[in-house]
Amino acid sequence: MADSLGKIPPHNLEAESAVLCALLIDHNAILKVGDLITPEDFYHEKHGIIFSAMLALFEQRESIDLLSVANRLKETNELEVVGNRSYLAELTNTVATSSRILQHAQIVKKDSILRKLISVGADITSLGFQGEEDIETTLDAAQQKLYNVTQRSLQQKFVSISTVLSEAFERIDELHKGDGKLRGIASGFKDIDYLLAGFQPSNLIILAARPSVGKTSLALDMARYMAVHEKAKVGILSLEMSKEELVDRILCAEAGVDLWRMRTGKLSDSEDAQDFPKIGNAMGVLSEAALYIDDSSSANLMEIRTKARRMQMESGLDVLFVDYLQLMEGRNTENRVQEISEISRGLKLLAKELRIPIIAISQLSRAVESRNPAIPKLSDLRDSGSIEQDADVVMFIYRKKMDKGSGECPPDELRIAEISVAKHRNGPVGGAKLFFKEETASFRNLDTRHKA
Repeated sequence: MADSLGKIPPHNLEAESAVLCALLIDHNAILKVGDLITPEDFYHEKHGIIFSAMLALFEQRESIDLLSVANRLKETNELEVVGNRSYLAELTNTVATSSRILQHAQIVKKDSILRKLISVGADITSLGFQGEEDIETTLDAAQQKLYNVTQRSLQQKFVSISTVLSEAFERIDELHKGDGKLRGIASGFKDIDYLLAGFQPSNLIILAARPSVGKTSLALDMARYMAVHEKAKVGILSLEMSKEELVDRILCAEAGVDLWRMRTGKLSDSEDAQDFPKIGNAMGVLSEAALYIDDSSSANLMEIRTKARRMQMESGLDVLFVDYLQLMEGRNTENRVQEISEISRGLKLLAKELRIPIIAISQLSRAVESRNPAIPKLSDLRDSGSIEQDADVVMFIYRKKMDKGSGECPPDELRIAEISVAKHRNGPVGGAKLFFKEETASFRNLDTRHKA
């Protein structure tokens, strides 16, 4: 049948017949293509019906052959639709063996994807002619339709728990042999990684604190460690700082060089400091890291989805940082609480869609400053309680030095930051203490070896 342009959509009836023939003459051939193609992938309707009957027999652990398929089609009143037993017998003469069933199935799948692209193209054209006032909604709908085509061929379906258990055993065995290897992506901070077992795929992690406490610094330290040491492909979407500011921070943290001295051009040439050699070495290390920065001054949820999807398709994406959540824009701009709810939910769905952890930095409300000490709680998340609901992990940063209401900070706590895991959907909550080095605006693991 022709499409709306009067052209015949891509298809290959010979390949479809060859696949069905191979399945009829070799009952084990279904194991090679059962998870590759679906009845909807066949261009000829009766071929899809026959393949559906074969899948039903396979699910019932019955043999797939000419007689069983004919009986199955008779039971579902579809035997006459496909051309009776004579057509099934005709199919068995298409190929002599099932040896090339995988190649033939791939042809069927390819043509199916091409037909879906044509259909999506028509849908997108229709969206354009409809002329919706909200252009962002139209663009998002168009992009989602196109993205769905690429994902369907990779999309997982419902699987038996026995399959998942088998994979789980292999993963547990690997972890056991890995001597402390984490399930997720390590952050570089051992106490945090111990609590979370690394950052897990499909998780939304919220990192929150009041201004000037070190939210961005901690996020950049994690991103840098993941890219350099874990060899992960890391994306940073910064709505607050420019890429130059971010690179300065990342470079100084990696080199261990005073950030203010570098920004003011007062780097030391002395042999003791060796600022320039340190920066040179750090540049060499960072240049090999898969760390990508986007510093668009404003971005809505649709733009972030588009950028993340594009990056994953073009260069790969293992983890995404967003700085920060309250600077994002939603569709519902009249109600800020609903807008933030939409954004947090959208980020969680994006994490699930791309199967990556997303770390979103968030502000806290001023209510935290009314307490003494001003240690953050989940209720302090700014603008919306849905952030707490959507997040898999919520972490807070508290530095006593920055708590104006706590009085004078003891000397031994001036550089201490307390990281609180206040919510952990799949594990324990708890805390960790880190060392904050103000000169390089970076965090370090706290040395506890010399504690009494």
